[in-house]
Amino acid sequence: MAQPSGDFRQEAVRTRGGELVSGGLLVGVGAPDGSEARPCPEEWRPRPRRIERSEPARGPVGGAERAVGPLALGAGPADLPLLDREADIAELLGLLAEGRSIRLVGQAGSGRSALLSAVAEAAADLAPGGVVQLCGHRRTTADLLQELFAATHHAPGYRPDPGRLAAHLADVGAIVVIDGAEPAGAELEELLAAAPRCAFLISVEPGSPVLPAGSRLQDHPVAGLSRGACLALAARLAGRPLDVAEKAWAVDLWFESEGLPLRFVQAAALLRQRDVSVDALVAAEEDRRDVFGAIAEPVHDPDPAVRENALRRTVPLPSVAETASPAVRLAEGLSESAQAVLRLAVALGGECPTAPHLPALIDVGQGESALAELADAGLAVSIGGHHRLTAGALELLVPHWPARGSVDGAAQHFAWWVGHSSVSLPQIAAEAEVMIGVLLADRTAGRHEAVVRLARAAGPALALSLRWGAWERVLQLGLEAARRTGAKADEAWFHHELGVYAICVREPSRATAELETALTLRAAVGEQRGVAAARRMLDLLRADGRQLPGAEPAAAAPARGPVIRKIAAKVPSSLKSGRRRRIVVASAALLTLGVLGTAVGMSVAGPGEHKANDPHGQLDDGSGTTGGQLPLPHPSTSASSTAGGSADAPGSSPAAGGTSPEPSASGSATHSPSASASTSKKPSHSPGATGTDTPQPPQPQQPAPGQPQPPVQQPGPGPTQASPPPVTNPTTSAPTPNPTTTTPAPSTSTTPPTPSPTASATKSGQ
Repeated sequence: MAQPSGDFRQEAVRTRGGELVSGGLLVGVGAPDGSEARPCPEEWRPRPRRIERSEPARGPVGGAERAVGPLALGAGPADLPLLDREADIAELLGLLAEGRSIRLVGQAGSGRSALLSAVAEAAADLAPGGVVQLCGHRRTTADLLQELFAATHHAPGYRPDPGRLAAHLADVGAIVVIDGAEPAGAELEELLAAAPRCAFLISVEPGSPVLPAGSRLQDHPVAGLSRGACLALAARLAGRPLDVAEKAWAVDLWFESEGLPLRFVQAAALLRQRDVSVDALVAAEEDRRDVFGAIAEPVHDPDPAVRENALRRTVPLPSVAETASPAVRLAEGLSESAQAVLRLAVALGGECPTAPHLPALIDVGQGESALAELADAGLAVSIGGHHRLTAGALELLVPHWPARGSVDGAAQHFAWWVGHSSVSLPQIAAEAEVMIGVLLADRTAGRHEAVVRLARAAGPALALSLRWGAWERVLQLGLEAARRTGAKADEAWFHHELGVYAICVREPSRATAELETALTLRAAVGEQRGVAAARRMLDLLRADGRQLPGAEPAAAAPARGPVIRKIAAKVPSSLKSGRRRRIVVASAALLTLGVLGTAVGMSVAGPGEHKANDPHGQLDDGSGTTGGQLPLPHPSTSASSTAGGSADAPGSSPAAGGTSPEPSASGSATHSPSASASTSKKPSHSPGATGTDTPQPPQPQQPAPGQPQPPVQQPGPGPTQASPPPVTNPTTSAPTPNPTTTTPAPSTSTTPPTPSPTASATKSGQ
């Protein structure tokens, strides 16, 4: 990472600004009055392009990286091949080749990250999209999905809304490796559902909840290494073979630790420190023998190796308690620069800044070597572009390694750094956890002004780098610090930024509350421009009665002709069996009549059930109502209500519900029922048609002159129903009864019988 030159104490802090597209919004970040969002013009919206596979792995490496810098003794843990993991790698590769998704579970220090890296390297050719490695440390589900989208699509500065993001990831077929994933339960299932064609290999922290029933994931336990592998690992990292006493000590450690690899990495570091003590004894003995020309030489074995082994036996091995919690003893044996970096990491909650920041923070010139020394000692691990302390090290070191001013000036340094023009957005994203650690450390120390300064500088930079989980966290810490300092202007700015963030993540109620608070505070301090900015955001939320601009339309699936099984499958389960059977029978009758050439339109429900050109469109929405507006008619509904018009309700003309009047049935075999429905909005001018023209839909309440008026029910002992004019078959010129209505036989009953759809279809087909 490039470190900008110059003394940061001499330069003013600059706020990074820019624009990004979030769904259908164009968001301007870094303005003096706060960020603003507005509807993005269609021509400005990015067109994501799939990234062609060019290398085996893409994205940030989630496992341990190769050591950087010189090593005093032995080799680094990342320089050695995995031991005793061949069976695990083969099994995981087989599951991934079948498209399975796996969750690695195990104790802290069991080597999950190293196993992930080995499997990712070996699985390069299993999927057409290759392997995408992501870091799950301090990432939310939305952050991981955005990073997966950025690793597979070229669309800088673009964060799709959930619907469009799912459409883009639906075609991605890759193996996604996530190290240290923090989402669990429903959030983890949401992550997998967003990329259905991907196979996931995820490592989770110990104590994660069990998988729910029906999960795509399956657990794969990562156990400790065998005794032989642990002894070989300790010997390789120590840089020499183990003697008899050291082997016995390592075997005891293997029983106590259950073969956790991290414990043997730390044990090898303890052995290297012991070797340093032995070398000091050998050098001291040689000095005593040669200093000032001593007359009597001490008696010693002529073989230096034998004498060294004798001196090594005088240096005791670490006790069982020290090997169980070796962090403090390992820290005491580090170099001064490594100890300074370790003290800084403890002050930042376990997060280690990258090497270019160390000279400005703690005056360490060889930052790479110091970080490599921590990694070789098993006290730090590389993840997500920076280092962090290993599991359990922070808790052991906090009582013995106080901060001692390690973070003094860190907030000012990072506030200057994020606004420098030579710093890229990926570099800012890699330091997000470090900056949050600086904010937490300054909050604990009571430096609230420094927290406000860094939060105001880092918030826009993290927003532009699309690390929105860290962006929200920084804004919350800054708001808390602004309240403690009593700075109303800063407090209003953080409320405004949180409101814009809520707009972008589609939380309108939260956005309204934050923006109204910002508006009140800015009006109180007299910030007229800030008041105008907050009002513009509130107007965006309330414009035209909508809460947020519409989401981007997803790609529509190709339309296909309806079939009976598809129609039946779309009927909601809330419908009764009789009602469902009625719809299926009517649909089957329509299709059957269309095949036989007797294009007869059937009406088995009210006028609200008919759509423009689809006689079965009322089943497309999958709701309990037809067309999403009117309920399906009950089988006991009267004939007058199931016909094309009703005389019982006011305004019950054929177009009263926004639908077209019932079309006339045609006897021509070349016309299908759907074709008849498509022409139902136009007047009928068939050669043999009788009666007047069909009323126009634009004037549903006023029929055309000469057109018969809708039947009006007269009060009396029984209902009366007017018969519609007969429809003439153009082929035979004979009147054909309207299949949509029937005239009930005279009866003394007050409710006429309901025609059966099957009987109507049979009568129409004769």
